[in-house]
Amino acid sequence: MKTKLPPNLEKLRVDHPMYGKPDPGSIEGCFRIPYKHYRLFVISGSGLSWDHVSVSLKHRCPTWKEMKFIKNLFFEPDELVIQFHPPEKDYKNIGETVLHLWRPWDQEIKLPPIYMV
Repeated sequence: MKTKLPPNLEKLRVDHPMYGKPDPGSIEGCFRIPYKHYRLFVISGSGLSWDHVSVSLKHRCPTWKEMKFIKNLFFEPDELVIQFHPPEKDYKNIGETVLHLWRPWDQEIKLPPIYMV
């Protein structure tokens, strides 16, 4: 995850009722980020050996292009991030229209052969 927030995102920061407002310039926090003619709601944070970014819209899940856009804002170009589909017994779905990006700090994520990706 980037260590500093891109300057144009600071003005898009919003308070979160549970998390409050981090220090200005922090990559962590809540944001309403314009994309095309609407805004994506984004929460970013780091902890417990993981970087995490959630992306949501009110009436539908984000698309691949929207997730890629957010990935490029919050992560370095050479960082590999993932989305999980855990076993159903482990589901903790509290938002029907939210998708998540994850990156572990302490392990390498192995990609399948590039022709399969």
